[in-house]
Amino acid sequence: MEKLFFYDLETTGVQYWRNGIHQIAGAIVIDGELKERFDFKVCPHPKALIEAAALEVGHVTEEQILSYPKMDIVYKQLIAILSKYVNKFDKTDKFHLVGYNINGFDNPFFRAFFVQNEDKYFGSWFWADSIDCYVLASHHFRKERSKFLDFKQQSVAKYLGIAVDETKLHDAEYDIELCMEIYNRLS
Repeated sequence: MEKLFFYDLETTGVQYWRNGIHQIAGAIVIDGELKERFDFKVCPHPKALIEAAALEVGHVTEEQILSYPKMDIVYKQLIAILSKYVNKFDKTDKFHLVGYNINGFDNPFFRAFFVQNEDKYFGSWFWADSIDCYVLASHHFRKERSKFLDFKQQSVAKYLGIAVDETKLHDAEYDIELCMEIYNRLS
């Protein structure tokens, strides 16, 4: 059984050890069927550094993100979703994490989110290796790579003929839409 956990994060900066998450969005796809979508706004960890430039990218204010539900509440809601589809005590039952450029960015933040919620069992939910659509696209376009000005998700999507609404970029829920479409076209 193929269990895919598409996800994207929006953060208060680019360093997972200093910054925090303010949005977690995703979709659960099992054997090709969309089972569930989610979009959580999250008040970052109280010690997280909040950088104005990062908030500008995400089109949010510090006041907004500090009013979001506390991370322990969101963590419990996330675990409730995960528990519907995976038995964390079964070593053969896990999700594949899927996203765009998640190996270098999202995964460390996501793991830190679990640790900040005193959960050291991230690996009980997810396989250690991720399906990074950035890597899939890089392999797929290896002979055409020089035609790209950059390799951002929106650039790859456009190259594949996917319509991109520039005003919605850097909203985790919208970015998941693009990622899922890229994944479906490349796999």
